[in-house]
Amino acid sequence: MKSQLSQLISQAIASAQQAAVLPAELEYDIQIERTRDKSHGDYACNVAMQLARAARKKPRDIAEALLTHLPPHEGVDKVKIAGPGFINFYLSTNTIYAVVSTIIEQAERFGHSTVGAGQRVQVEFVSANPTGPLHVGHGRGAAYGAAVSDLLSACGFNVHREYYVNDAGRQMDILGTSVWLRYLELCGEELTFPANGYKGDYVWDVAASLHRNEGERLRHAWSAILDGAPKDEPEGGDKEEYIDALIARAKSLLGNEDYRFVFDTGLNYILDDIRDDLQHFGVVYDEWYSERSLTDSDAVTRAIERLKQSGHTYEKDGALWFKSSDYGDEKDRVLVRDNGVTTYFASDIAYHMDKMERGFDRVIDVWGADHHGYVPRVKAALQALGDDADKLDVLLVQFAVLYRGGEKVQMSTRSGEFVTLRQLRKEVGSDAARFFYVLRKCEQHMDFDLDLAKSQSNDNPMYYIQYAHARVSSVMRQLSEKQLSYDQHNGLQNLPLLTEQHELDLLSNLSKYPEVVESAGLKHEPHLLAHYLRELANGLHTYYNAHQFIVDDDQLRNARLCLISATKQVLANGLGLLGVSAPDSM
Repeated sequence: MKSQLSQLISQAIASAQQAAVLPAELEYDIQIERTRDKSHGDYACNVAMQLARAARKKPRDIAEALLTHLPPHEGVDKVKIAGPGFINFYLSTNTIYAVVSTIIEQAERFGHSTVGAGQRVQVEFVSANPTGPLHVGHGRGAAYGAAVSDLLSACGFNVHREYYVNDAGRQMDILGTSVWLRYLELCGEELTFPANGYKGDYVWDVAASLHRNEGERLRHAWSAILDGAPKDEPEGGDKEEYIDALIARAKSLLGNEDYRFVFDTGLNYILDDIRDDLQHFGVVYDEWYSERSLTDSDAVTRAIERLKQSGHTYEKDGALWFKSSDYGDEKDRVLVRDNGVTTYFASDIAYHMDKMERGFDRVIDVWGADHHGYVPRVKAALQALGDDADKLDVLLVQFAVLYRGGEKVQMSTRSGEFVTLRQLRKEVGSDAARFFYVLRKCEQHMDFDLDLAKSQSNDNPMYYIQYAHARVSSVMRQLSEKQLSYDQHNGLQNLPLLTEQHELDLLSNLSKYPEVVESAGLKHEPHLLAHYLRELANGLHTYYNAHQFIVDDDQLRNARLCLISATKQVLANGLGLLGVSAPDSM
């Protein structure tokens, strides 16, 4: 309805301009908002205040002129001017009840729109390094990214969901070397595991698989590996230098082919685990994009050459630098180290260059909040490449902090002491995890209360919403038990019988759903939908407690059953967009 009212105002302005009541050149942004006080109608528009300065007229005079030129609409009963110049719309009775028919007719499509006009949007989210299982921190980015993607799709955008696989770089070398060292231990080598290695049980699992399949073919003596290596941190050395030395020895002793085999064994084992984990979490991607492919396709080299040719690089201390400070970054960044190895940043530039070359109208990156400083340098690179940096939106997600029994759960990826997403799903279920993760704005700190998420009480918002959906199903089962039938056609014909305040409030809430979906999608704020669903569920529960649905009057009974059936449909639709199920019994 908001879009229809916006069109009416737009037509009124154009008509007033043709009549020379308003200037021909005007800038305005028509905003239609729901009124807080029903005595002021259903919707209000403040465009008259926006036009006052340019038109050199009082806002109220402009509002009166617009009313003169406002086309009639069957859904609008009357229009009034309030205060300094607000234009208030009062909807007709038929319009208020029509939402039930619309919901029943459109079913799962209710709430979808074409505002996105098929624009191609790429959403890249999670993209955690495949150096270990996903933990509960990654879970929030997964739930948020999936919800944003689904909301944008519901708004008419053509959404491409993507996971950027960091299958190259130093962290993956550390993982590969960690797997090899655990493999050597299984071969009987006595060694001291490096302080900076990956210590989780999953590393043992990969190493055990490697040992079962390869026997001792990849075995080398620990003494040969240590030969010439610096001291590790416990012996007073530098743990970073030490692990880099072990990586170099692994590559040297194994050779390129066998080192890549060990590397890929660890990568594929963990990546398969991540895929499986996300799929069971209801998160599915259109593409898993390999970082390594950027090098194989020479995209990294091409990106660096484009920056060189445009004069945005320089050499210093044997390294190649990007002049990111020219674009507002705090300092310049290295693209190629003095040893000739390209940096992760160089790969990231190539990846975003590739996104633009694939022709997306918008690109959305969902990153952890710790990447805040990384945003300006990526945008700087796009500008330097001559691409439109405004096409890139970076949404920063705070990692969730897990609490159990009122105590914070500590997490450390390298040590392996962390709660995995799989463990969280097992404990509270995917539904609760998906819902709780999107209850707040992505940039806001979040405490994840496990005890609340598991509770079957009204304090648990997800349970409260799902119970509302199940409650409607229960009413329908009771109807069958009483050997009564639900005549939908009859109910739709008798919707005007719904005059109780609880019914009118529920009708009003149902009509808000398309607006909430559009707002949540365009603003990238799925929490708006989560809170709306709780409000709608509250309306249903309140209605249920105040009135009987299965009454003797056939016409009233069918009308009420139509209303709660429509409510059930909207609850299911909204939960579906958040990746949460809508059970028929609880």
